[in-house]
Amino acid sequence: MPEVVIDSIRVSMANYQRVIILKEKDANRYLPIWIGPSEADSIAVRLQDMSVPRPLTHDLLCNLVTSLGGVIESISVTDLQKDTFIASITLRVNEETIDVDCRPSDALAIAVRSQVAIFVEESVLAKASVILDADGNPVTDENAETESPNIGAEELRSLSAFADFIEELNLDDSDQDGMAV
Repeated sequence: MPEVVIDSIRVSMANYQRVIILKEKDANRYLPIWIGPSEADSIAVRLQDMSVPRPLTHDLLCNLVTSLGGVIESISVTDLQKDTFIASITLRVNEETIDVDCRPSDALAIAVRSQVAIFVEESVLAKASVILDADGNPVTDENAETESPNIGAEELRSLSAFADFIEELNLDDSDQDGMAV
């Protein structure tokens, strides 16, 4: 499973929703995932090393895992079903590995707090990522639909929201912290 990093958090000008951009560590593939404003704020607070007077929900979850003797090992975006991303948090408790189903936004907020690796299944990257050229423009592949036999026509139509967002995406306009919230 390829490892990714959080590249930035964006606001779509079309609908003012937050989008987190994951970048594959060893490639130029980017994966946009729509997230809620509170999750975006939670991730941004941690990425920008801002202090808050009381623990946020994701801080609480990390504290609970640690207090109960668990260790957060990694998070993974494991699937994309009908334009909904599926994720899991991998925990180690008493020498046992447990995968906990969750929303990607919550998993990412926990990942930045626990400083663990973030992975994305290759099939998810194949369906919803975009490759950018040296100028930050999306690389279009006329054969993309025929090269992805696991993607049906209906699923391709449902991913059009991602394609629309990618068309307006310019990764060169982020500030030095990679945050464009």
